[in-house]
Amino acid sequence: MSALNLTHDPARRSWIESANLPDTDFPIQNLPFGAFERDGVARAGVAIGEHVLDLRALLDSGLLAPGSDAALACEAAADGTLNRLMSMPARHASALRAALSDLLKSDAPQRARVEQRIEALLPRIDTLTLRMPCEVGDYTDFLTSLHHTERHGRYKGLADPLPPAFKSLPIAYHGRASSLRASGGEVRRPHGQYRDANGQIVFGPAPALDFELELAAWIGEGNALTQPIAVDDARAHIFGYSLLNDWSAKSIQWFEQVLGPFLGKSFHSSVSPWIVTTEALAPFRKAPVARAADDPPLMPHLHGARDQREGGLHLELYAHLSTQRLRDSGADAVRITHTHLDNLYWTFAQMVAHHTSNGCNLRTGDLLGSGTISGADDAARACITELTNAGRDPLRLPNGETRTALEDGDEISLSARATKAGAVSIGFGECRARIAPALAPTFAPGNAEFTA
Repeated sequence: MSALNLTHDPARRSWIESANLPDTDFPIQNLPFGAFERDGVARAGVAIGEHVLDLRALLDSGLLAPGSDAALACEAAADGTLNRLMSMPARHASALRAALSDLLKSDAPQRARVEQRIEALLPRIDTLTLRMPCEVGDYTDFLTSLHHTERHGRYKGLADPLPPAFKSLPIAYHGRASSLRASGGEVRRPHGQYRDANGQIVFGPAPALDFELELAAWIGEGNALTQPIAVDDARAHIFGYSLLNDWSAKSIQWFEQVLGPFLGKSFHSSVSPWIVTTEALAPFRKAPVARAADDPPLMPHLHGARDQREGGLHLELYAHLSTQRLRDSGADAVRITHTHLDNLYWTFAQMVAHHTSNGCNLRTGDLLGSGTISGADDAARACITELTNAGRDPLRLPNGETRTALEDGDEISLSARATKAGAVSIGFGECRARIAPALAPTFAPGNAEFTA
C-alpha cells in the first residue's frame, strides 16, 4: 500500500490538539501501531499525539462497521499483540488506518461519540506501560553501512577493511530474539571473555559497551519455505519499521567473533515500541543512493526497477547520550550522532530478497535490523567505537566528561524523523535504555560454589 491517499493529506488535522504540534512524532498522518499494558492487561493500540487509541476499546464501542476490513483488523489485534493483524493482507491494516484517520480528523462526524468514551478509548501514552508490539520468532541483523564496516575493519587492522562480499550481497547474522526488549528500563552490563590491556584472556564485566543506531523492518506476511521473495515484491512483506539499538559488548565481540557475533550481542537489544507502517512512510520514498561506477553489478535477485526508483527513505536518525552527572546537574542529553538512511549500501527490499533467495522462509513478526547506520561525516558515526576511533580520541561532552565506551548510568536515546517538502513530518518515538552495573556472577563448578 504505497500509493498516497487521504491519510497522507498534509492539510488534515486532528481534534486531538497534541497531534497537531509541529514537533510531535505522531500526527494524524502517522498512526503507528504498538502494544501496551493497561490495568494489568495486554492491549494493542495506535499512537496519536500524546494519546493511544485502544483497539480493544474501539472494537467494543461499535464505531467500526461490523464485518468491514477495518473491523476485522481491529478484531485481529484484540488479544493485545499485533501478530495476527500483521499476518493479514495489507488492505486490512490500511483500512483500519483510514478508519482511524477519519475518526480522529478535526471535522470527524463521530467525534462526539468518541469523546463520550474518551477515557476508555484514548488514554495518555505516559500513563501506560509500553510492550514489544508483537511476538518475535526470529531476528536477523544486517551489516549494510559501508562506512561502519570499513572503519571497523581498519580498527581491527585488516589489510582489506571491507569484506570481499560486502558489495555483492547484504551481509547478516542471526540474532537472539529472546533478549529483544521494548524501549525503556535498563541494559545490564554483561560478563564475558575478552583480552585485557596486557593481552591476557580474562572473564568479567565487559569494559567496552557500545550502542548501535539502526532501523528495523517488521515482517508482515511471510513466505513459504523454498519460495523466495522478489525484490520488487519485498515491500509488500514489510509491515513497518521501528528504531533498533543493537547493544554491543565490543570487547567480547571482537575476541569471540569467528562465525559471527554471539555473546557480545545476545545480552540485550532495544526496540522502539511503535511500528511506523510502510503505508505511513509512502510520502517519504526516494531512490536509494546510486552505486559507484566500479562497484560489482547487482545480481538479478537484488535488482528491481521499483526498488531502484523508491527503495530509500527521506529519514534522519539521531542518538543522544545522557550521563548521571548531566542528569544530576539538570542538563539535557547531548546529541552525539546525526545520520541518514542514505548511509545504507543496501535497501530493506534487497535485504528481504537476499534473506529468502535460498528458500528461507520469513514469518510474521520476524525482525530485520539494518546494521549500524554510519556515514562518512564525523557527526554520522553511529556508535561509540566510531565516535572515538576505537578509543583513541575520547568523546568529549559539554560538562567536561569524556567517554571511550559507555559507563554505568549512561543512557542512550535514539530517535528519527521522516521529512520531505510538502509532507507532514513523522517520527518513531524514542528507543531508550540506561546502562546498569554488571551483576556479580555465581557459578557452581562441581560441588564448589564460585563467586566472582
